[in-house]
Amino acid sequence: MALLPFVDVKPQSQADAAVVWLHGLGDSGDGFAPIVPELRLPKSSGIRFLFPHAPVRPITINGGMQMRGWYDIKTWDLNDRADETGVRESAAAVTALLDKLIEQGIPANRILLAGFSQGGVIALHLLPRLPYKLAGVMALSTYMAIPGKLKDEMTAANKSTAVLVNHGTHDEVVPYSAGQAAFNALKFAGFNVNWVDYRMGHSVCPQQIADISRFIQQQLPAL
Repeated sequence: MALLPFVDVKPQSQADAAVVWLHGLGDSGDGFAPIVPELRLPKSSGIRFLFPHAPVRPITINGGMQMRGWYDIKTWDLNDRADETGVRESAAAVTALLDKLIEQGIPANRILLAGFSQGGVIALHLLPRLPYKLAGVMALSTYMAIPGKLKDEMTAANKSTAVLVNHGTHDEVVPYSAGQAAFNALKFAGFNVNWVDYRMGHSVCPQQIADISRFIQQQLPAL
């Protein structure tokens, strides 16, 4: 499997931790890369940010238009919105990227996985299925794919991993209730999830960026 291409934002000091941040449908790794300076992390943080590009694929709900997406969306019905085959293929590709980071010397417990919208679906899919413990997971304005298979497929590796679930109260793309359903499914399964919502649509806001910065620094403290 070819490694996913990505935007690489290196720290000023030697990298000893990493954040892998997955974008939403139709975006690219370039979309979220400018958020790094907005996080105002300490110069000594040593956190490398990787923003992978999803493959270009036809998206059914957009008339088959080719765009970057982690999976196809065939219907707006949330119960069947995420194409399971595409989700699993992208999850495998992101896992390969995480494995490469570990191979390069950044331990799994110094890697934080984040995802917005479609990217958040992949992050939430990986959280209960990875064989190693991550530093944390951020699921932003997103939902859970194939929740009915969570119980049978989950491992205990990330049961105690801090998970931040964020959603906009006025999200017009992914319903607020879908974010809550993902949070509740993980909480019921015993995962360490925390919910924070914001008065916004399908986006990010300044207060959220400040909260994300705090979460990253808590989970990836300077060594």
